[in-house]
Amino acid sequence: MTTTARCTLALLLLIIPAGCAGPGPRVDSSPGEDRLLTLRSYLSGSFSSADQAARDPTYYDIELHMTPMWTWRDDGPWLYVEQAVAATADRPYRQRVYKLERTGDGLFRSRVFEFPNPAAHAGAWESGSPLSELSPADLQERVGCAVTLTWDGGGKSFTGSTAGTGCPSELNGAAYATSQIVLESDRMLTWDRGYDATGQQVWGATEGGYEFLRIDPGDQP
Repeated sequence: MTTTARCTLALLLLIIPAGCAGPGPRVDSSPGEDRLLTLRSYLSGSFSSADQAARDPTYYDIELHMTPMWTWRDDGPWLYVEQAVAATADRPYRQRVYKLERTGDGLFRSRVFEFPNPAAHAGAWESGSPLSELSPADLQERVGCAVTLTWDGGGKSFTGSTAGTGCPSELNGAAYATSQIVLESDRMLTWDRGYDATGQQVWGATEGGYEFLRIDPGDQP
């Protein structure tokens, strides 16, 4: 793990208060474990920022659902992702597909894709086989928005981010967006921010990332 990645992890974990979430997915700690499956396991499931919103009203109560999809394919893992304000959970504001890849020893990448007519697929995370009628040919990659992740075996966590200013965004006058993530078996911290062409932040949390606690056992390979 690089010095930069360790510093990012330490900084982000300082702002995550000790949680009381239920147990996360079982993870085999044997040396031969496939860490790509660990990454899929950590990401899969339902998460909520309700505890954080109760402590700090500047954060919204958000529900986040991520579930494996296209499990019959051998070029994944693939995940369907749906995010919504809890009060309007049937109207998600973000729907994506993630493709997970190993890029090196302890290094991984989550590529981000959009798909046509997302509103028609709202709630697909509950179907057991989301987006089964689609294929990779139907997806459009958000080039520059992939998140590179590093496995920290000692901390049993993944930490990562997007690279530079290459992820485009037009929300609220933004020119680009950045994402940072710390991922553990029972929670994740995500910090998404948008910046205009001068580098001024125009959307996203300003004091720290969103803390999502696992609210179901998730995927257990």
